[in-house]
Amino acid sequence: MKLNVNTTIEGQKVILVPYRKEHVARYHEWMQDPALQEATASEPLSLEEEYDMQRKWAEDDDKCTFVLLDKSRADTPGTGSHGGGMAGDVNLFFNDHDDHTVAEAEVMVAEAASRRRGVALEALQLFMAYAVKFLRVTKFRVKIGENNAASLALFGTKLGFVEVSRSTVFKEVTLELAVEGAVRQQLQDRAEQLQLGVYDSA
Repeated sequence: MKLNVNTTIEGQKVILVPYRKEHVARYHEWMQDPALQEATASEPLSLEEEYDMQRKWAEDDDKCTFVLLDKSRADTPGTGSHGGGMAGDVNLFFNDHDDHTVAEAEVMVAEAASRRRGVALEALQLFMAYAVKFLRVTKFRVKIGENNAASLALFGTKLGFVEVSRSTVFKEVTLELAVEGAVRQQLQDRAEQLQLGVYDSA
């Protein structure tokens, strides 16, 4: 998405940075892991295909992606100095053709050392606040494998998403969070506190 092509968002544990070509090699390494492929419902791509995907996503206004940097880890070699090591990503997909203010969210923490430390939670809180303020999102939706207990707890228990449907065919659960009432106020308050920065001078 062009809107966030040079935007960074800094929290206490994470920094969200735009997905650039320097991130593709490590991202490609992550996506060779069968467990991550299953968790993200992704097919393995060649490195050339990953570079092509990165270029397309940067131009696609229906997708918003940030790479998640873990501030407790050293900068990933080859990616410059931005205050943390690559740990995963967060995504929004505007694929509801009836309502472009509905966004499907995804989060992936690929580095084992960054898991179970609240990194995914903070990344989503920052990302969702950004999405409400700058992308005018009115509803968030997630689709999670029915056996993915960690993600179901993250979205359902910690972020307040509510189950709206369950597919026995795809073995996944759909949860939603409407941006209204107290939820809207909380996200708007957080949005006003966002620490936004510039990734580089390009």
